Amino acid sequence: MIKNLLVLLCFSFLQAAAQPATPGQPLPAWQPGYLDLHHINTGRGNSAYFIFPDGTSLLVDAGELDPTSARTFSPRNTPIRPNTSLQPYEWIASYIRQFSPAHENAVIDYALITHFHDDHFGGWYPGAPQSADRKFVRSGITGIGDIMPLHLLLTRDYQFPVPPDSLFARLSAESPFVKGWKNYMAFVQAAPHGMKSQFLRAGSASQIHLNYQPASYTDFQVRNIKSNGKIWTGRDSSTSEHFSQVDPKKPGSWPDENPLSNAILISYGDFRYYTGGDNPGNVFFGDSAWRNTESAMAPVIGQVDVATMNHHGNRDALNEDFIKTLQPRIWVEQVWSSDHPGAEVLRRIMSKLYAGPRDLFATNMLEPNKLVIGPMIEQSYKSLQGHILVRVMPGGKQYWVIILEDGDADRKVKAVFGPYASKKNGS
Repeated sequence: MIKNLLVLLCFSFLQAAAQPATPGQPLPAWQPGYLDLHHINTGRGNSAYFIFPDGTSLLVDAGELDPTSARTFSPRNTPIRPNTSLQPYEWIASYIRQFSPAHENAVIDYALITHFHDDHFGGWYPGAPQSADRKFVRSGITGIGDIMPLHLLLTRDYQFPVPPDSLFARLSAESPFVKGWKNYMAFVQAAPHGMKSQFLRAGSASQIHLNYQPASYTDFQVRNIKSNGKIWTGRDSSTSEHFSQVDPKKPGSWPDENPLSNAILISYGDFRYYTGGDNPGNVFFGDSAWRNTESAMAPVIGQVDVATMNHHGNRDALNEDFIKTLQPRIWVEQVWSSDHPGAEVLRRIMSKLYAGPRDLFATNMLEPNKLVIGPMIEQSYKSLQGHILVRVMPGGKQYWVIILEDGDADRKVKAVFGPYASKKNGS
């Protein structure tokens, strides 16, 4: 009896020692060799901050919804987190400074904007704060890039499907979208802190790379899966064109912004992670077949360990092809609306489209969604509220999911899940 108790205590001690975080305590700092994938919850759109094994950083999106819109403060939308004392771009910057290895001297090596919707890159609104040089206003990525150094900004090629001027000719000059776009272009031209910008090159495995110690982590890679309609073929860096029917003279042939979203795949040893903005996969009655970009991407992505839900888990995303091909152990959902997720999407994710367990984590599940979908929400998700950190251990064979408090600026550990074994290392 005593021997068994000692063995149990010893096992518990070793398990606790291996755990990279403790609930109620501050998050232990990133260490060389870790891959930290932070999904930040501001309640105003998507933002994720990644620290690669050598300390290189990547920001994916910096959403900031219009605070003057009635919908933003309606029960349909999530409240700002943690509070209104700062703007969403300031909360994102605060988060980065807290968890960056450089803290107050943090820089962003790469920022990737998946597509040009305000919940992903920030939009213009009346009263938005002026930039330091007063050439643009701060909202989302323009705010972050003005208050902290951002070395390289990556976006989709916005000359496709037509140059912006052709698109804007169909809209009012007073449209918030038009004003938001002009504000973004003023930001790019101002290039604060010497910022450079490029279009994401679909198929490339070198455009986003380790900047500091690449020779120490040769098993790490960021592959650009998709940008606009160009999708990696799975061979070298070649791509195929998904939107071959686009005719600049026929507006009806132009894809809307969501299916133009950028998508990337991060690999580290045995570990694989997918994120792809608002790429859709379900074609509803009257829609064009080309809106389904998920089925075209899925074969070259293959199985992953962790996937973010395309389009926040909305009804036009996460089709059967995509789910049964990627088969993630972990689904991350970045929520800001009461239709995230769609009930039928959740049923597909939890179905027998693939075998084995899967754990779901949401940044900010709304009460209306719980009421509409019912007990399936509580049954499916491991966590419904908080920043979501996936911490991949050195070498990529094992990872943890750590939930951080989002109701204050301390961001202490709320819950810890794992360890999970990466797929090539087991199930």
